[in-house]
Order: sequence, then structure tokens, then C-alpha cells
Amino acid sequence: MDLDSRIRTSFDRQGMLVTLGASLTRVAPGEIEIEVPIRPEVSQQQGFAHGALPFAIGDSAAGYAAVTLLDAESDVVTSEMAIHYLAPGIGDRLVARGSVIKPGKRMLVTQADVFAVTGTEERHIACMTGTMVRVPLKTG
Repeated sequence: MDLDSRIRTSFDRQGMLVTLGASLTRVAPGEIEIEVPIRPEVSQQQGFAHGALPFAIGDSAAGYAAVTLLDAESDVVTSEMAIHYLAPGIGDRLVARGSVIKPGKRMLVTQADVFAVTGTEERHIACMTGTMVRVPLKTG
């Protein structure tokens, strides 16, 4: 199975991301992009995207970026993830762009930047850094 198919097959099993209506919009070695619509069901009390939304897609974008650099029998779990919220999540959708800062045999240091998008205008709303730990791919 090629890299794109392998990542998309795994992504489709992500119950949380499916529930949020997220989609995988870019797959490349060491890089992933995920989009999610900002809907009332994922808002906080002031009507902005709830902070859990950029965290969820940023964590997944960073994690899948790490997976793109691993063999087909490996997966990752998040060991640690820090987020800095820069602006409210106001717009039509959020886009998270994940990448690998430093790959390793057991641990990979990753990052993600999350943007609120309205039309073609993007606003940087969060930046994240984290550590992913390689684990055997769970099958079946």
C-alpha cells in the first residue's frame, strides 16, 4: 500500500475526526494537512471554535506527519503535546499543518500550526509542539 493510501486508511478509522467532520487534505513525507468545519456543535460560549478543536486536529496532523516517516508496520501515540493559542477560532473552517521537527528511532518531535480560514484568508490561531512515540501498528 502506498503512503497516501496507508495514511488515509488509518485516518478513516479515527472516530473523533470523523465525528468532527475533519478531512485529510494533504499527505507528503513528514507533512500532513487536516481541515475541519467550524460548526455550532464545536463552539465555546462566545461562539468561537472550542479550544479542543484546534488541539484535536493539530495533534492528529503532527502525529500523522510522524507516521509518514515510519515503516508500514509502525504507528505512533502522543507522549506530550503543548499548544499556544494565538487568536480565537473564528471563520468557516480550521486547517492544521503538521510536520516533523526531528525524527528518531523511538521518538519523533513534531509541530503543528492551526489556522482559522474564511474564504481564502487565513489567520494563525495556534501553534503546537509535541513528541510522538513509535508503537507497533495494531491490526484487526
